[in-house]
Amino acid sequence: MAKHSFNKTVWQCLTLISQFGIMMLVPTGMMFALGYWLDGRLGTQFFAIVLFFVGVLAGFGNIYRLARQIYQKDKKDRE
Repeated sequence: MAKHSFNKTVWQCLTLISQFGIMMLVPTGMMFALGYWLDGRLGTQFFAIVLFFVGVLAGFGNIYRLARQIYQKDKKDRE
């Protein structure tokens, strides 16, 4: 039986994709949960939506910073 070996870059790419997903979902989910909780406690109906979009913006900011860091590292490696 042949043993399958994956290239190290394949695992790095899969890890990076997973990290992007986690970095987007965690802030979005946490901020929505906080907004939902605040709406329940205060009797309002807008905190969940507002904080959801704050979480989305935070997630995009995280992904942007990580992507920029990776791009700069690759650029230095090529030089």
